Amino acid sequence: MELKQAFGKAMRLLRKSRNLSQEDFGGHVSQTYLSQLEAGGKGPTLEMVHGLASIMNVHPLTILTQCYLFMDKDATLDSIIERVREELSVTPSDR
Repeated sequence: MELKQAFGKAMRLLRKSRNLSQEDFGGHVSQTYLSQLEAGGKGPTLEMVHGLASIMNVHPLTILTQCYLFMDKDATLDSIIERVREELSVTPSDR
C-alpha cells in the first residue's frame, strides 16, 4: 500500500471511530480536500496532520502510526513504538 493511501485509510478509520463526519472538519479543511486525503489522492503537510489530529483530539503520531501499520502488515504497534523509543534514545536531546 502506498503512503498516501495508507494515510487516507488511517484518517478515515480514526475519524469514523470518533463518530466524526467529514463535515465536522469544516472551518479547518474543506470536505473536498478531506475526501481526497481519505481516498489517497492527496498527501497532507505536517501542519495539516497536526490540524486534523487536533480536530479528532488525537496525537499526530496516532494517525501516522496507524498509517505505518497499514503499510507494513508485519508491523505491530509494539514494534513501531519500540523502534521509535530506541531511535530517540540514541538521539542527542536538546530538551
